[in-house]
Amino acid sequence: MVKNYLIDMDGVLVKGKTMIPGADQFLERIRTVGAKFLVLTNNSRFTPRDLSYRLLMSGLHIPPESIFTSALATALFLQSQRPDGKAFVIGESGLTTALHDVGYIITEHDPDYVVLGETETLNQDLFTKAIRLIVNGARFIATNPDASGPSEKGVVPGAGALAALIETASGKQAFYVGKPNPLMMRTAINYLGVHSEDTIMIGDRMDTDIVAGVQSGMGTILVLSGITRREDIDRYPYLPTQIHGTVADINP
Repeated sequence: MVKNYLIDMDGVLVKGKTMIPGADQFLERIRTVGAKFLVLTNNSRFTPRDLSYRLLMSGLHIPPESIFTSALATALFLQSQRPDGKAFVIGESGLTTALHDVGYIITEHDPDYVVLGETETLNQDLFTKAIRLIVNGARFIATNPDASGPSEKGVVPGAGALAALIETASGKQAFYVGKPNPLMMRTAINYLGVHSEDTIMIGDRMDTDIVAGVQSGMGTILVLSGITRREDIDRYPYLPTQIHGTVADINP
């Protein structure tokens, strides 16, 4: 039976703006066997359309409809919880666009939620405002718990690291939508129109990609081209179904 694939982006298909060698051939093999796939990323900074273009510049032809971000998962979650709500947002266009697309109003006046995504703009006034809104009753949502992520220049801070600042100051814990929350996996599977038992999660992180796949009942493939190293694997109580150096080594 042909399997379907949820494929992490950073550290699996690309590192920063550079394609991981053989990633294009791997995607072509998936298409050849007729498998469905979705590029699944905790990166909330960019819209799927933006990411599609960035991937194209790296040599990968992936249409926007084949890209699913934690920002999209967050927007769909909020829409299901409180349709046409209001949110104070710290994040980039990927997050604000996703929220607007589901009918949310972005405002600092009596928001239902404070929503935090990845950002390179560490504005103290914005974080202070977010903390005060949460203390006054706004629910705290973060797109993903990643403390760090890969880039072409090395490790960069993720949304989880930024959320920790707000959690400490406000005394309120965030609800994280992205991996490893199985909510994002189920949302992505529904979006792709497949079943978990017929789907494999490919990722470079044991603590997000692989555990999310395990908890969602999927097969898992760990690639060693990103964050997790081979010597890190034994630190975890769960194992991936397969381990490969890069996606170039995977035959669908």
